[in-house]
Formats: sequence, structure tokens, C-alpha cells
Amino acid sequence: MSSAGERLPVVVLISGRGSNLRAIVEKAQAGTLPVEVRAVVSDRPDAAGLEWARSRGLRTASLAPQQFSDRERYDEALAALVASFEPGLVVLAGFMRILGPAFVDRFVGRMLNIHPSLLPRHRGLHTHRRVLEAGERDHGASVHFVTRELDGGPVVLQARVPVRDGDDEASLAARVLEQEHRIYPAAVGWFAAGRLRYAQGAAWLDGQRLDRAVVIEASDDIAA
Repeated sequence: MSSAGERLPVVVLISGRGSNLRAIVEKAQAGTLPVEVRAVVSDRPDAAGLEWARSRGLRTASLAPQQFSDRERYDEALAALVASFEPGLVVLAGFMRILGPAFVDRFVGRMLNIHPSLLPRHRGLHTHRRVLEAGERDHGASVHFVTRELDGGPVVLQARVPVRDGDDEASLAARVLEQEHRIYPAAVGWFAAGRLRYAQGAAWLDGQRLDRAVVIEASDDIAA
């Protein structure tokens, strides 16, 4: 956490265009989010988000898994790279690799992820398609602490998005992404302010254990 007047050092991991990275950086650089993005790291040297980050004056680095003989060695190198920037929080923003136990354990309690579903529903990939195929009437996004269990860490904040008649994957994904850009900076801000923490295998907000995530509707304001 950061104390009054300080900004929490953050490292953001991406694999693609980094739209959630942009939402966080823009608020940080506008002074409305008390974090300092120390670096943007990708597993893909050609990730579009790296070029955008450089255009905003941020340090960037890439580490391709193809350079390593196995996943364990890659995770070790990635963890060392991330740790070299001394982050108080690691933010996964569309990072598409599954991180191994050694990496997760090194940053447990100070690593967040955003997932495009209302967890614990629809862990993994292709969430929008699966929601539509199941005929569900609501969908959304979840911010959660990262643990060894894939998309299984304690959920902090969710935004619920109604599924509309005539929705396809693209239209539904676009509305969910809008909400991701709202709730991810909010959750990061809670952590930076010391309001949000991970302890005893659970998320805690303002000193209270979150047995259920905070849930907002797409039209709701998010409490600061």
C-alpha cells in the first residue's frame, strides 16, 4: 500500500493492445489514481501495448517464452524481471500466459487480474461465446487476487452487464470491456490506498473480509 502523498509502484503485464493498461495509466498520469507505473512487461515483443506505453514515457520490457527451455525457467526469469522494478503491486492486464506456482507465490497478495466473466462462472477463455451459448441473461467482469488456482483467487469487484437480445460476441465483449476499464482502476486504487488487502486466503476491504465481491451494475457509480 502507499501512504498519503506517495504513489504505489506498479508493474503491468500485457500480451496484446493493453486497453486496461491504458485505463490505468491515463488515470495515474491525470493524478486521479495514486500509482506509479514503473514498467510495462510483455511476453510478446510485438504487443501493441508496448508501443503505446513507450509513447507515454513508460519503461517497457519483453520476455518471450520461446527463449527458454521450459515454463519453469521462463517463470523464474519473468519473476526476476518484474521484481527488478520493485513493484508494490503486479497488475495482469490481458496477460495471456498461465503463471506457474513459483511466480504466483513470489507475488501472492500483491497481484491482481481482471477476467471477462462473473467469476466463478466461466473461468478460462472464450467467456462471451460461452455466455451466449448458455443463454444467460447477465455477464460481466471481475477483478480478483491471483492465486495458484486459475481465475480462482478471491474476487474483489465485479461489474454486471445485461445480455441483450441480438447480442453477438463482439457487441457483448465491447460492453464488458467498457466496465473493465471502470472497475480495474478502482480496485487498483483501493489497494494503493491501503483499503484492499489479501490475508488468510481472502480479500479484505476496509478491514472487513469480502466473503462476496462488491458488485456494481453497468450504470452504477463506483464508490471511491
